[in-house]
Amino acid sequence: MVDPFLAAAIEEARAGLAEGGIPIGSVLVIDGDIVGRGHNRRVQEGSVIKHAEMDCLENAGRRPAADYRRAVLYSTLSPCDMCSGAVLLYGIPRVVVGENRSFQGPEDHLRRRGVTVEIVDDADCVGLMADFTSARPDLWNEDIGE
Repeated sequence: MVDPFLAAAIEEARAGLAEGGIPIGSVLVIDGDIVGRGHNRRVQEGSVIKHAEMDCLENAGRRPAADYRRAVLYSTLSPCDMCSGAVLLYGIPRVVVGENRSFQGPEDHLRRRGVTVEIVDDADCVGLMADFTSARPDLWNEDIGE
């Protein structure tokens, strides 16, 4: 059974793909409630920073630091350096990652800084990224800075 919060992140990833973007989704959960949702919008908005996690945090709105210290960030893909930096900046203590086969961000750095990083290796997340990277390697390489 898929965690309902990871399922919500997967819904976001599918929404991004349906919009012509990259299928990566994220949700921010505080005290068992989703307070922010987002998906990669780099293509849709012509943005250099709208990764799924950044979109999710933006959509969660301004929050006191105490909220972030009780939060869990779910992402369908391992967060990159930029998104991991936001996790550290706001003191988010736990990140749940749908998959890290397609891309592995600085997970060990997060762990060294006290963040619990859980890798689920979810088949839907793996499949979404495998299909996308095969179909659009140019766009994928742009997204990861290659």
